[in-house]
Formats: sequence, C-alpha cells, structure tokens
Amino acid sequence: MKYIQLILIFVTISITISCNNHKTKQITNSKDYNSFLNLTENTSLKNAINDLNFWGNKLKQAPSQYPYHSKIAAANSNIFKLTGNIQQLKEAEKNLITANEKTNYNNTGYLRSLATNYISQHRFQEALELLTKAEFIGEKLQQTHLMLIDVYLELGNLQKVEEYLSKVQNFKDFDYLIRVSKYNDHIGNLDKAIVYLEKSLDIATSSKNKNLMQWNYTNLADYYGHAGRIKESYNAYLKALSINPNNTYAKKGIAWIVYSYERNPKEALRILETVSRENAGPESHLLKAEIADFMGNRNEQEKQITLYKSKVTNQNYGAMYAKYNVLLFAEDDSNQSKAIAIAKQEVASRPTAQSYDLLAWSFFKNGNHKKAMQIVKNHVIGKTFEPEALLHTAYILKANGKHTEAKKLKTELLGAIYELGPNSEQEIHTI
Repeated sequence: MKYIQLILIFVTISITISCNNHKTKQITNSKDYNSFLNLTENTSLKNAINDLNFWGNKLKQAPSQYPYHSKIAAANSNIFKLTGNIQQLKEAEKNLITANEKTNYNNTGYLRSLATNYISQHRFQEALELLTKAEFIGEKLQQTHLMLIDVYLELGNLQKVEEYLSKVQNFKDFDYLIRVSKYNDHIGNLDKAIVYLEKSLDIATSSKNKNLMQWNYTNLADYYGHAGRIKESYNAYLKALSINPNNTYAKKGIAWIVYSYERNPKEALRILETVSRENAGPESHLLKAEIADFMGNRNEQEKQITLYKSKVTNQNYGAMYAKYNVLLFAEDDSNQSKAIAIAKQEVASRPTAQSYDLLAWSFFKNGNHKKAMQIVKNHVIGKTFEPEALLHTAYILKANGKHTEAKKLKTELLGAIYELGPNSEQEIHTI
C-alpha cells in the first residue's frame, strides 16, 4: 500500500465522481474484526515490559553481566514494534553497542543483532559493515548469509542477493523461502513470490510458531493484495489477528481494503483510530491524511500531515521516513529543494531504483522535467515494478512528450489502483 500517494492534491469533485463510478463487491464484515478493536489488554506488550523490567533488574544486581544488555535490547525492540516508540529502538541500539564493545565486536550474535537494529533504522550501510565482519568471523555463517540477503536487497545489489541465495538454498527452510519470495517480488515475479510464502506458511504452521505464523500471514496478505486477490488478503489479515489480536499491521491492512477496495473511508478511519491508540508510529497520520483527502476534508488532511511532520522531526527517526518526507516535501513549493536534498541522500546511501525514482520525482515537481527524464531513463525504467515508481515515470514521460511510452504504463497502472489508492484513479486516467 502506498500511503503517501494520498498526499497528492486532487480535485474533490473528481474524487467524488471516481467514488461514485467505482464498483466493487463487499468483502469485509465488521463482525469479523470488531472483537480485535478496542482491546483493553495488550498481552504481547505486557510480556515485553515484564522482560524489560526483569533483565533490567538483573543487570542492576550484576552490572558486569554484559549478556543482559542483549536481553534488554530484545525487550526494547519488541516494545518498539508494538508501540512505535522510537526511543525504545534507540535504547536497543545503545544496549547492543555495549554488548558488542564488551566482546570487542567479535561475537557474531551481537553483531547480527545490532545489524538488525540498524536495518530497522534504515541504516543499511552500517548493517552491511557489521554483517561483513560477522561473515569474516564465520560463526553460524548461514544466519549471517540470510541477513546479508536482506541488506543487499535493500541496497539494490541483486547480484549479491543472488550470490547469497545460492549459498543458503533450501526449499524446505522457512528462512530461505521468505527471502526467495521477497527476491521474486522485487524482480516482478509476484506469482512465484506468493507460492514461496505459501510454502513458508506451511512450515510455520507445522512448527506452531505463532510469531512466524502471524508474520507470514500479514506478508502473504500484502502479496495477495498486490495480485488483486483481495478476499484472500482479507482472510490472511484475519488469520494474523486470530493469532495476535494486537497486530496493528493486520488492522491497517484491513483498513486499507475497506478504504481502497470498498471505498468506505469512514469505516477505514474507525479502524485506524484503534490502531493509533496501540501504535504511535507517524505513518498512520499519512494514511488518515490520504483518506481525508479522498473525503474532501481538507482541514483534517492538513491536521494529519501536521501531526506527521511533528513526529518525524524527532531526530531519532533518522532516515526511516525519508521516502515519505521526499514525497511530502515535493508537493510543497516551499520545500521542493529540501525534497531534492533528501532524495540525493537516499541515492547516496541506498542506490536502488526506488531511491532514483524519488530523486526524479523531486526534480519533476521542481519543474526540471529534463533532469527527471534523464534519471528515470538511466535508473528506473525496466528496473522496478513498483506501481508508485511507474506512476511517477508515466508523469515524467508525458511531460517530456513521450506520450506513447506513458500510455503503455497507463494500462498497467489502471490495474494497480487498489495498491496506489483511489486518489490516484483520476490522475491515471489523465495520463
């Protein structure tokens, strides 16, 4: 789902026409998910806080026991995932740095844990440096190779991804299957990506590992949505919620179906309000802003964007929301130079087709259509299948007089309206 698309400014009356013309069948039923909303207890969060207190007390009693820092970091990370509290992720980083310093950066487990933390913070180059060191040490090499696949995929180095996939190939292994699935999604083989995730789900289910199961269900739900298999996507999110009623990612997924497929923005907002009470991450404000835009509620849209901006000014977020900031600033005449600067930083640290798309879009919105064309020609076209990048490319092609090429993308984009969001529909028709 592409929340940031909602930031695009559209004419309200056009949206109303789009809404009226849209024909879909009802898939969701509030009776299916109401019991997961307005929960009075978050068992997962309670357990994570108990772990944090337990290991914190142990460390106070025995300050020389550095392994406790790793335990505390694990609790910090879990609390971050459950609440969106960025301070917990930074505390986890501090504890993992301490554990690594105590072992002179020679413990591969601590190196991988700190690399995981940096991946969460989108500090991929630093994660790569740690994993390269862990690979050199050699202990539990397969775990290191699996993480190197993750990092190289984020950095857009597909040659390295393929190299490490071949090192760990095992179609009966959960960790391999989820990575080969992600790789296939990246190169546009969505059908294969789904097949591999369905196989990994079988393994997770057989093992009865609830964490793996809910992770697998939510990711499979995303892929089903990309493939237009909305009913299966909905059922997969419900499955994740049946395992963990506090899974806010699954709730946001259902909210997206209600909004983007069923075009029921009020119900989507009702679901999102419960999500916001559980998880304070900035991204929910962008989705609410998008829905407010769809409803023609400009005041609410601006309010949610302001709330988003106020949260991401927290320096602890670093580059985690760089993409969304670029797209947001690119729409604002007074901040377009800022959008270009952030996009350049993204390209420098993460030279993927998606990063180049952001840079091209920033130049395009700043009026430099030729520069935007040069970037998409060299770094985006034929290198990504993400609908958002294709939409930007279509705009840039059209602005540079390449109408035939833009029309070709239009056909593909019309099939991706669910993923892009209903606000994109009228825009795509104008290409």
